[in-house]
Parts: sequence; C-alpha cells; structure tokens
Amino acid sequence: MVLLLAYLFGSIPAGVLIARLYHVNIREVGSGNIGATNVLRALGWGPAIVVFLFDVFKGGVAVMIARWCGVDGWLLGGVALAAVLGHNFSIFLGFKGGKGVATSLGTVLFLDPVVALFGLVVAAVTMLLTRYVSAGSLVGTFAGLAYAYAVGRPLWELVTLTVLVGFVYWKHRENISRLQAGNERRLGEKETPKKRYPG
Repeated sequence: MVLLLAYLFGSIPAGVLIARLYHVNIREVGSGNIGATNVLRALGWGPAIVVFLFDVFKGGVAVMIARWCGVDGWLLGGVALAAVLGHNFSIFLGFKGGKGVATSLGTVLFLDPVVALFGLVVAAVTMLLTRYVSAGSLVGTFAGLAYAYAVGRPLWELVTLTVLVGFVYWKHRENISRLQAGNERRLGEKETPKKRYPG
C-alpha cells in the first residue's frame, strides 16, 4: 500500500497543472517535458520555481510519510523509487511524464540529506559554469552517488541511489546526445508557447 501511495503522489503532474493556469499545454511546447526547465522556457521563472519546488516536495513527502509510518531500509528505498516512477510514468498522463531529477532530489533529501546537498551543490556549480541544466543534473546526480559509495552508505541506500541515477541518465539520453553534438539548449533560452488550451 505504501508503495502505491508513493507512486500516486509522485504521479501528480505539477508542470501540467501550473501551465494549464496560463492556458498552455506544456506537453506541446518546447521539449514537451513537464518539468521545471521546460516550464521556465515557456512561462518564466515564477511558474518554473513553483513546479520545481512541488516536484521536490512530492518526492520528499512520500519518503517522510513512509518514515512516520515506521518504514525503513529496503522498503523505504522502494518508496523513493515508486515516487520517482510516478513522476516519470504518471498514471494521470498515460504513463508518461518528466525526467525525475527534482523528485529524485526530494526523495534523497529525506533518505540522506548530506548526499542530496552534496549532489545539489555540484549540480548548481555545473549549471553556473556551463548553463546546461541537463549537464548539471547528470553531473550532480552522479556526484551524489559517488559520494555515497565513498563514505560507505548502507547497501539498500546505495542500490536505491544507483537505480535513481540510472533513471535520470536514461531519461536524459536525448540530452546526452545533444550535449555530445553541441546543440543542447542553454539555461535562460526562451520557448514561445505555440499550442494552448482553449480559453
């Protein structure tokens, strides 16, 4: 039951809901992704920050509630994975969704705050230096994972983090190709909404 609840909570598509307030179908704008980066390009910083915080929040709350219910160890890792799977393959979007970076951050903040903050700092520095959100996401998540292995975190946590990072890299495979080709879009580049909901 706790895994199902985590999946359903993770499935809430904040990007779609916030964009709809602006009469924009975010899935038909820019990259079509429901995450904060695409919302930023289409709608600006305000909506993007709201989406980012909500996506972090839903991952974190899923883990926090599970802990309050006495869940720990491997099952707690399963809760984190279920929340991210909900975001990536939302039942409300026909089992499609985002790339899971913010939701993964939220889960890890409550699984292991030190690992999460280490990865977040590395991600932020990478984004500042390169202006590529995708590069920051990829480098930051890998750095957090490497740190967890280096300091000897428990096996269940290492497996959970490894799978989460695997999700991130899989969902970013097109970004990786664009980075290699040198045509990845940089942070701050606008995307003009072309398709809108009626009204």
